[in-house]
Amino acid sequence: MLILNCIFILQTPEQEVRLLLLGLDNAGKTTLLKQLAAEDVSHITPTQGFNIKSVQSSGFKLNVWDIGGQRKIRPYWRNYFENTDVLIYVIDSSDGKRLEEQLFELLDDDQLAAVPLLIFANKQDLMTSPSAAELAESLRLQSIRDRMWQIQACSALTSEGLQDGMSWVCKNITSLKK
Repeated sequence: MLILNCIFILQTPEQEVRLLLLGLDNAGKTTLLKQLAAEDVSHITPTQGFNIKSVQSSGFKLNVWDIGGQRKIRPYWRNYFENTDVLIYVIDSSDGKRLEEQLFELLDDDQLAAVPLLIFANKQDLMTSPSAAELAESLRLQSIRDRMWQIQACSALTSEGLQDGMSWVCKNITSLKK
């Protein structure tokens, strides 16, 4: 089971934080979400629409919105941008042909301006996956200057790297909802 360790100075006993989980189809978003919610990941089906899970952590309610990544669903992503506190973008590290697809288009949207970005470089358990550092270089992530960002190597299947990524999220939430 994955346990989130976040330390916050709380003004209220429970504040809600909206995390938007996006990425292309088959990147591992739903598997990652189920790992965060400590659910079984042995039977995952493609998301046709969206999933929402709430994870309690250190007095925070992290509301994670997982939106399907199929091409026909992507035009609807904009409907979920409002009030996003952190954008989590999941990439299939082993799928070199589609790495850049959609990411920079998302970052150009006014509704996501300055929203912190965590990129989960998923499927690091596959031998064909480049490292997170190699991915950051090929994606030119260093050119992102309008927001805090982090790339985190992970395997949603084994949950390796998820705790580190979520710790970064917890440290970098810039606007909290009451």
